[in-house]
Amino acid sequence: MMSQARIMVVEDARIVSLDLTRSLRSLGYEVVATAASGERAVLTAAELLPDLVLMDIHLEGEMDGITAAAEITSAHDTPVVYVTAYADDKTLARAKVTQPYAYVLKPVDKRELQIAIEVSLQLHREHMRLAEAEAVMRQQAE
Repeated sequence: MMSQARIMVVEDARIVSLDLTRSLRSLGYEVVATAASGERAVLTAAELLPDLVLMDIHLEGEMDGITAAAEITSAHDTPVVYVTAYADDKTLARAKVTQPYAYVLKPVDKRELQIAIEVSLQLHREHMRLAEAEAVMRQQAE
């Protein structure tokens, strides 16, 4: 496991946020922040630059989790894992557009959450390595 990965939890239900935070810490992750709204999530992600964001889809406020995830991903290339109770086709189709690394359904199984996080972090590392290699190749070709 990548120890001490810095994770931000975005969840508007306080008890769920606390439970996720407790689970993450017991798995060895650092929870750098929690946010209850999409707007707060975008601001906090820009400030703290977490390694990964766990994002609920339905949030309080004007901005839902899908919109917040899209903004965070486009601005900071931060991987997002959705943690939500919603698995209907319309929600899945909207979420898919933001290219999340994983989608975990509530109630959250701790082992399933750990697997989703570890796979997401590894895929993101590989994505970054590939992007760096492509940039070097482009630079050499010039």
